[in-house]
Amino acid sequence: MSSNDFKNQFWTVTAGDLSKKRAKLAAPRKTAKPAEGAAKIVVDPSQKFQDWLGVGAAITDSTAKLIWDQSKSQRDALLHELFDPEEGAYSVVRVPIGSCDFQSQDYYSLDDVPFGEHDNDMKHFSIGEGKSGAKDATKDLKHIVPVLQEIVKINPAIKIISSPWSGPAWMKNTGHLTQGGHLRFGEFTGNGYAHKDHFEAVYAKYFVKYIEAYAHYGIPIYGVTIQNEPSNAAMWPAMIWTIPELAKFGYEYLRPALDETYPDTKIFFWDGSLNVLNEPISKYITPQQASAFDGFAFHTYDGPYTNLFKVSREFPNWTLGMTERRCLFTDSYEDASHIMGGLICNWLVRQGLGFITLWNLALDERGLPNEAGSTGRRGVITIDHKTGKVQRNFEYYMLRNLSQDVEPGSTRIASSSYSPDGYTGGISSTAFLAPDGSIAVQLYNPSGKDLKASLNLYGYGTQWQTVTVPAWGTVTVHKSNWAMNESAPREDEKFALHPTKLNFSDDTAPGVGINAKKNNLL
Repeated sequence: MSSNDFKNQFWTVTAGDLSKKRAKLAAPRKTAKPAEGAAKIVVDPSQKFQDWLGVGAAITDSTAKLIWDQSKSQRDALLHELFDPEEGAYSVVRVPIGSCDFQSQDYYSLDDVPFGEHDNDMKHFSIGEGKSGAKDATKDLKHIVPVLQEIVKINPAIKIISSPWSGPAWMKNTGHLTQGGHLRFGEFTGNGYAHKDHFEAVYAKYFVKYIEAYAHYGIPIYGVTIQNEPSNAAMWPAMIWTIPELAKFGYEYLRPALDETYPDTKIFFWDGSLNVLNEPISKYITPQQASAFDGFAFHTYDGPYTNLFKVSREFPNWTLGMTERRCLFTDSYEDASHIMGGLICNWLVRQGLGFITLWNLALDERGLPNEAGSTGRRGVITIDHKTGKVQRNFEYYMLRNLSQDVEPGSTRIASSSYSPDGYTGGISSTAFLAPDGSIAVQLYNPSGKDLKASLNLYGYGTQWQTVTVPAWGTVTVHKSNWAMNESAPREDEKFALHPTKLNFSDDTAPGVGINAKKNNLL
């Protein structure tokens, strides 16, 4: 093309202090040269990198309860705002397989029998009893399934990635859902010594039954991880796996079981923080074992984040997904912006990240429900538990900067950066090329003062457009020859916040259910 004359362009600005929230900007005029003193941001569509799956957050039982307890009109409005491709366009969600810490119900697995008994035929497997969404429904059918059913209706292409926090207690060496323990590796259940009689094979069947049960309710599972935070023996449901154990289970048991039933289902390796990966992952997993996995999932609580290269450069065919980071609570505007806007939505994307899911799409004004006592938390959005009103937090806008303008299936393309890590230095950028030829660019400013950037699309002429990127803030631009999503976030509703005290150290589990204790599941 002789010029960057796309028919349509849509610009927005989000300030780090949220004084601007995806506010619409007039398209800057085009000039023959970049502005003096501005960072020159050149986008080069000829250099292509990873495919983009999208962004979203976790639908825990806590999140699902708050959404399901809204009035139907409130719920419809919220889910459309978040997931409708013509509105917020979130395209990925993460769901626990069984219980996690953010629960409104007692802890459960999907095959609860007392420790000492076996259920190798999965006769007691259940995602819940009752009608989906009914007040007397149990387990996943009470909140998670009905909310996901509505999301699927709004966005049938939604990608659901599911992770267990613990296997059933009877499958573990401890006989408890909580405080770690591990699968009864190498032991036999049932009658025989065949491959299918190992606890590992029975646990692989557990995953298959889960996917099958969700399919019955019209909910497709895109991918799974073997274990949330495999190195964390937490007070809530948890189970320990070493890296070699994950590799062996995925290759010898889970992938073959899925290949016989749901071969399109992806398996993502790891699903914990990067601090344990101090050596190349090939030291622990063979190329044959790696072939069972489609990607690598990780959390961003602990670095060094350059440990990601010990995976991405070893197995470059794997999709990289950030599956968890809790939303920020008491952090300054600067710190919040550096983590969400700089590290996650900018630097990691530039290093190959293919999707992002944050922790807890919604919590209430107190940071609840929470069965584990890990208080002082916040969701992507806050829902008042009495009225169902909604407020949108910083993370909502960071995700929407990517979800609304970047179509799933786009490819990241080259763009300039003046930041070595996403949160120091000058302006950095991410850019994407959509299947229809549209281009989306995100400019991020990691500094505490406004900075100018001049944008040029390589191959579309020498015209530049200059914009001011606010302190710790983001400017986005979407250019297309087709109609674009120019919807605006809805206004926050007023209600008082009463957050619980921040608590990371006392990870105890108060209020554990009597029935779970009686059945020796905890």
